[in-house]
Amino acid sequence: MQRLIRVKDIVGCKKSGIRGYLPISKSSWWAGVAEGKYPSPIKLGARTTCWRESDILSLVTGNA
Repeated sequence: MQRLIRVKDIVGCKKSGIRGYLPISKSSWWAGVAEGKYPSPIKLGARTTCWRESDILSLVTGNA
């Protein structure tokens, strides 16, 4: 089964102490998604967006 992760898991969240996969801001992440630079999200609901962890790991390791 594919693991789904949220944007705070990708870019991190200082408030929650979550270290992200990428050292970028949330706004930079969303800009990259809009440009097609980063993987497309999966909408689970009106206010819930996530990505496949495997897609993010491929992006980080350069195997995209």
